[in-house]
Amino acid sequence: MSLKTLLGKIQEELGKRETVHDNVQRDMRRATRLSKQAILFTHQERFADAEKLLREVEELFTKLRKVTKNYPDMIYSGIVDAAFQEYAEAQTLLHLVEEDRFIDPEKLGIPAISYVLGLADVIGELRRRALDSLRKGDVKTAEKCLQTMEQIYVELISMDEAYMLVPGLRRKSDIARHIIETTRGDVTIEARRSSLEECMKNLEKIVKSKKKR
Repeated sequence: MSLKTLLGKIQEELGKRETVHDNVQRDMRRATRLSKQAILFTHQERFADAEKLLREVEELFTKLRKVTKNYPDMIYSGIVDAAFQEYAEAQTLLHLVEEDRFIDPEKLGIPAISYVLGLADVIGELRRRALDSLRKGDVKTAEKCLQTMEQIYVELISMDEAYMLVPGLRRKSDIARHIIETTRGDVTIEARRSSLEECMKNLEKIVKSKKKR
């Protein structure tokens, strides 16, 4: 076989690879976008809509595994990992808000590292839910969000060697610590304000009751 023929075959193979790469990039951008939208729907408590979008993401991941069968290295590209992380974040938030439980990464079918990094990002979304709850006067839900945020943070930093080996986890954990501290302050202030307001109302009832006598 001549060198020209060999190079021709290589060029053909590279062309196929480029087509697969372009399709993967397109699908993973869509997967990330759908997961972000699912997070928004979860905050709005539109759980059925969030679940529908995440099923679409699952289909994109199934397609990904098929089209990259001959190019397994593409699974480890940055855009694929970003899609896995966003999906893990969306699924975790949905299960926490709707069912008050964590979901197993094996059930999601994504790498453990992507799951861990996505889990770290859930802390920021729980702060958002806590603040939304405080605006509605729902201190109890805000306190529950804070409790879960702290639980996630403590478990992540307790992973010993894994904590050092997961790229980006230390940075995310540092950000999470700041978010938790800020949220704790917000929840504490509102809880005290709510308690004081309740005491004022009770005092007002007592005064009115005495005036009627």
